[in-house]
Amino acid sequence: MAGAHPRLDAFLASIERQAYRFALHYTRDRDDALDLVQDAMLRLARRYSDRPDDEYAPLFFGILRNRIRDWQRREIVRSRIFFWQGRGDSTDADPVDTARGPASATPEHRTRNAAAMVALDAALTELPTRQREVFLMRTLDGMDVQSTAAALGIGEGSVKTHHSRAVHRLRTILGEHWDG
Repeated sequence: MAGAHPRLDAFLASIERQAYRFALHYTRDRDDALDLVQDAMLRLARRYSDRPDDEYAPLFFGILRNRIRDWQRREIVRSRIFFWQGRGDSTDADPVDTARGPASATPEHRTRNAAAMVALDAALTELPTRQREVFLMRTLDGMDVQSTAAALGIGEGSVKTHHSRAVHRLRTILGEHWDG
């Protein structure tokens, strides 16, 4: 299938990192996130490769969101059935977590940053799904309003509204950790 649709291949290559980060936020497991992204990419290629280029983003992110929701449902069932077993965290060190910071970063600075990231992660779970999706795409992935709207299949005005509400809510939740 690779090479048969060069525009689709280029689209998939252009969004793979942001799709991975998007899935990772929900799964908190690198392997599960990679599986979900790969599955969404395969579904897009198999079912929609003949579509116009401008339809790829909304179709792909719709598929990915649905795959994530399915994964979340399965995880709820698994946790109820196998509640006595742990998830088995990966022992592989995350290169981002183990990377050295700037030489000027003091232990206090690193501790504050770590606490802020934990607080942000917790605060994101308190946002409604659409606000969380928009915030992640706009702020963390750096997508513009138009791209976010196309990816989520909503209007640009809705993207702006959801983002504004998410930022306002996060500012309230994060308090001391909020730096703008």
